[in-house]
Amino acid sequence: MKLNKHLPIKHLLRLFVASSILLNALACAEPIEKSDNTPKGELNEDGLIESAIDLSGKTIGYCSPTLNAPYYQALLKSIQETTEKNGMTFLSADGQDDISKQVSAVEDLITKGVDALLLNPKDPDALVGVTKLAKAAGIPVFIIDSSIDPSAEYVTTIQSNNLANGALAGEWLAKKFGSKKMNIALLSGNAGNPVGRTRKQGLLQGIAEEQLRSLGYIDLNVKTQMYTEWSYAGGLKAMEDILVAHPDINVVITESDVCVLGAIKAIAQAGKTDDILIVAGADGQKEAIKYIMDTDFYGCTAMNSPVQIGKNAVTYAIQYMNGKRDFSKTSFTAPLLITKENAAQYYNPDALF
Repeated sequence: MKLNKHLPIKHLLRLFVASSILLNALACAEPIEKSDNTPKGELNEDGLIESAIDLSGKTIGYCSPTLNAPYYQALLKSIQETTEKNGMTFLSADGQDDISKQVSAVEDLITKGVDALLLNPKDPDALVGVTKLAKAAGIPVFIIDSSIDPSAEYVTTIQSNNLANGALAGEWLAKKFGSKKMNIALLSGNAGNPVGRTRKQGLLQGIAEEQLRSLGYIDLNVKTQMYTEWSYAGGLKAMEDILVAHPDINVVITESDVCVLGAIKAIAQAGKTDDILIVAGADGQKEAIKYIMDTDFYGCTAMNSPVQIGKNAVTYAIQYMNGKRDFSKTSFTAPLLITKENAAQYYNPDALF
């Protein structure tokens, strides 16, 4: 989830960048379709997946970019539990937040001869080579959660519908504010990440589309963008800087709950919880849902369930083992917006994420 460390602050440059993003979102973005391409009928309530072949001798390997975050831990747990419930062996590897280490870890899984490789790439370009090695070894690769360059060899990408989720959050925000002026700060993950970019695109597209529908014009006033490195500490520091440079901010939009959870501390210390509304394009982290339930300053977030993504990934791998080949290149979980009205349904205090 990566972008750029330097923000366009000067007025004309800011307008140029905001306009470019908006035009891309409105003219070039894929349509916001609230479609659900998740497997249906194959995965029952017990986590068992229909299979015409004996799965007891099969092995699924999974490589995470890191395990130093609750989301990645929950995703690993979901994949492992679904794999083992279906009688297969599970092998995992941790990229340790280092591209070269993730490449080596994937190579090790390939050498061990897994029957399917689930890969969550830290970088969309650096892991292309290992997907080609996997194909040469006859191992199907499934990209999960993040994205990879189209030149890679893979069956499908399994992730939440980041564009549609972001758009749902943006639409909610535009409806909430109506004609009231929004002074927006954007908290992003880090530079260049395709998932973060798509979430941001969805947020801006959702705001713009709803304003056109309800007001007849677009007033998309993004005053600044800061990078958090997808961390609590990064969000805290970014928000402290934003409140100094832009004390008139009344909206914070973010590509992920984790980007803004630290920012809440800075907002509270500045005494501005009554003045700033937070909207997240993802992930449905339990701490964010609790804020939505208990406060008015965290407006909404969108569901990016590591549990569902893990189940879907193993389901697709088993379908491949059973001979299925007609996979879409991207397979989405269903878009879902979490607001005060439905937050209690999705809050689990015992969840890893």
